[in-house]
Amino acid sequence: MFSPLRPIYPVAGIRAIENKLIPSARPPLMERAGRAAAEDAVRLIMDRPGPILIACGPGNNGGDGFVMARQLAQAGREIIVAFAGPADKLPAEAAKAHADYLAAGGTVVSDLPAAPANGWALVVDALFGIGLGRPIEGRYSSWINTLNAQPGPRMALDVPSGLDADTGQPMGTTFCATHTTTFIALKPGLLTLDGPDYCGEISVQRIDIDAPAWLQPHGHAIAPSLFRHMLRPRPRNSHKGLYGDAAIVGGNTGMVGAALLAGRAALWLGTGRVYVGLADPDGPAVNLVHPELMLRQATEVPERLSAMAVGPGLGTDTTSTALLAAALRRDIPLVLDADALNLVGADPALAKALGTRAAPTVLTPHPAEAARMLGCDTASVQANRLSAAIELARRHQAMVVLKGCGSIIATADGRWFINGSGHSGMASAGMGDVLTGLTVGLLAQGWPTEAGLMAAVHLHGAAADRLAREGIGPVGLTASETIDAARGVFNGWLIEAQRDPRQAAVRPLR
Repeated sequence: MFSPLRPIYPVAGIRAIENKLIPSARPPLMERAGRAAAEDAVRLIMDRPGPILIACGPGNNGGDGFVMARQLAQAGREIIVAFAGPADKLPAEAAKAHADYLAAGGTVVSDLPAAPANGWALVVDALFGIGLGRPIEGRYSSWINTLNAQPGPRMALDVPSGLDADTGQPMGTTFCATHTTTFIALKPGLLTLDGPDYCGEISVQRIDIDAPAWLQPHGHAIAPSLFRHMLRPRPRNSHKGLYGDAAIVGGNTGMVGAALLAGRAALWLGTGRVYVGLADPDGPAVNLVHPELMLRQATEVPERLSAMAVGPGLGTDTTSTALLAAALRRDIPLVLDADALNLVGADPALAKALGTRAAPTVLTPHPAEAARMLGCDTASVQANRLSAAIELARRHQAMVVLKGCGSIIATADGRWFINGSGHSGMASAGMGDVLTGLTVGLLAQGWPTEAGLMAAVHLHGAAADRLAREGIGPVGLTASETIDAARGVFNGWLIEAQRDPRQAAVRPLR
């Protein structure tokens, strides 16, 4: 559970590491990559008889494929390699891999053959690697369409051909893998936007390279290891005052439920007291289903708080603007979501107040809200989610989570994290409100901002994953259900953190 940290590098970072290692690497990196891919393939199709089709391209990704083909043939598998050539145009390392494959008795066909009667045991995309910068056209586009139509396992080497390894954006025709073997380290595009849909199950083959020893990563995959130092048992001699006072401000007319969802999420995660300040002048005075929540008018939440969240169901009228302005003046950790973000995007005075806060601030935009704050359109945000999150964090001197497939957390000093928990069933009303509640609940309990946001984001997805395993979702999953599941997952983390013998070896990043 508390696995080692997994670094993430953009293409430029991977290239920098390769350039340092290639001249002296023994065995060569291509040999290592092809061998590792072959090992993954053997594990994947151990019980699947039949031939393996490897489609090799004109660059070093094709070279990886030739090495893989040679290794698998030597292991006794029937291999068909499709390569359109010409061989004399291959880069030096790939040309050697091609020659070694032929010298070992391998053969090459110049076009994709028809599938055998019982289908391919495996088809492998070794066409284009991480450096592809334009849409795939012509012969290779046709090849990818044919490969995608195969019913068995489909494996990509390093990154599915056609997928931008930095952004996760498909560039025209794109290979759709069931499994991806990536080399050295993770890349952002495998984990965010459309990347997970095209990559399938990801195997990271480090090929005997300790990447952080060669280049310090700015990005990591989010896992409990990053915040396990905060997963400490509570003393038996406890009282609610030890666990913070959180307030949720929002819930304007017709949107009271959003604030109540956030409040319940904070309470279910162990916050000592939770106040829900409602902007609806006719809002309820008590929640009869969950009377533990202390309901107030939005202007009447206590002055003494441990942390505050503003935005769920807030609205954008003048009263909402005044509530947000007052919250920005508080010297406590602050979480801004939903309409609070829209107000900041529309009002330079609020944006200035946000950027000059001394206390920690967390922003939780979805892509449309991020676009309003950046003054661009949603498509521009999605075209480079990592860049958008980093810019938001820098501009507003805040911690940011850009929600969506592969939610990205960015810090004001340029570091970033990508979350892999969760599933498509979370695309439903109220999920963002729950995340806000989980986040403010941890901050109210004294968690550092970075650890608290990472834990809340990962926990939110992990709760949804647990429910899906139990048959609740993904389709039809509700935000309310994730609150109960989050409580269970979080308590499981606490138990496991005390049981894990590697506790002393794990250290926070900061």
